[in-house]
Amino acid sequence: MSGLPGLAGTDHIGFTVPDMEAATRFFVDVIGCTLAFEIGPFQSDTDWMQVQLGVPPRAVLRKLRMFRCKNGPNFELFEYEVDGAARVPPGNSDVGGHHLGFYVADMTAAVAYLKSHGITVQGEPVTMETGPSKGLTWVYFLSPWGMQLELVSYSSGMAVSADNPEALWSPLPA
Repeated sequence: MSGLPGLAGTDHIGFTVPDMEAATRFFVDVIGCTLAFEIGPFQSDTDWMQVQLGVPPRAVLRKLRMFRCKNGPNFELFEYEVDGAARVPPGNSDVGGHHLGFYVADMTAAVAYLKSHGITVQGEPVTMETGPSKGLTWVYFLSPWGMQLELVSYSSGMAVSADNPEALWSPLPA
């Protein structure tokens, strides 16, 4: 067997946000996630922050919050106080670019809901007609601070899963 010894799956992903309170309101009140816990603030007088987290040694981790959104990996948000930190999220084409995808059962209702909350939806939902992702409908949207997020839906499954039911994890019941 190759790979990371003992690998059981994806536990969480993490993102840095410019304003923890605003981000929490967005993910809890608009998206529907729940706050699991919070820690912080934390600052070190040594090089611990640089060694452990790859941030400037005197960075202040104002808050870390862990969230759960129904079924799937958890995610954590960080808010740092660091002079000179970038305040704009990386673009999708930038190294380190990212997005978080949310599965929804009804794409039309989910898009209308986001728009009713003043959320920018990037274009219209796209349904994949060929290839391994055939059956997937997706659309990107932006958080209030500009982070890219995605809605996905595949109520009848995707082609890749028809060929290999264990190819991808899914929040849908098996």
